[in-house]
Amino acid sequence: MRRSAELEMMDAPGQPRELLIEDLRNLRTINRCLGCYRNVLRGMAQALNGRSEREFTLLDIGTGNADVPATIMRWARRRKLTARISCLEREAVTVEEAADQTRAFSEIKLVRGDALRPPFAPASFDFVLASQLLHHFADEQMVILLRTWARLARRAIIVSDLVRHPLAYHGIRLLTKAFTRNIMTRTDAPLSVHRALTIEEWRAVLCEANVGRFRVDWALPFRMRAVIWLRK
Repeated sequence: MRRSAELEMMDAPGQPRELLIEDLRNLRTINRCLGCYRNVLRGMAQALNGRSEREFTLLDIGTGNADVPATIMRWARRRKLTARISCLEREAVTVEEAADQTRAFSEIKLVRGDALRPPFAPASFDFVLASQLLHHFADEQMVILLRTWARLARRAIIVSDLVRHPLAYHGIRLLTKAFTRNIMTRTDAPLSVHRALTIEEWRAVLCEANVGRFRVDWALPFRMRAVIWLRK
């Protein structure tokens, strides 16, 4: 199964507002049920690496719904950790939806901006998180993005994303057909898998970026988790 270069509907400008909002709500369901939150939290635990510090800052790039940062905040509060999270998102409607998801968290700040040109000073955050974002880009763009984000983080980059596999592709295609009529969700969910990398390809991209020591783990179902400890 070769990697697709087809653009996802979500990435095309001018999509109907109602279609996008329903798709974002569907993505929250998919994230909750198919292991996205669990994968990110395990990445956070690896990045913290048992350190004694009780606080950290994080930048979530391409935050979408901001459901992932909200999940991190709940996790941090349970562990008596003080977290401050900035969420970067390009699409205006998506930022509005993210605001609805994060009203209970004063520690979360939403910023509208581009992942390729993040409006932050170097070393502004302890960690940078990219959850299900990198597969939207070509390999060479991923390398550029990782190097860009490495300048923003003091400690590590955390990547949680999909793994390309025929079973994952056909599984999510059947699942989305069963639970939604939203054409964006039905189109983009399987296409996201088709645009994703294999574990070996993910490792190759991280090697090419060459920003620090990294660890890549397989996570069920058909996900990957990487932590890159930065050279400073």
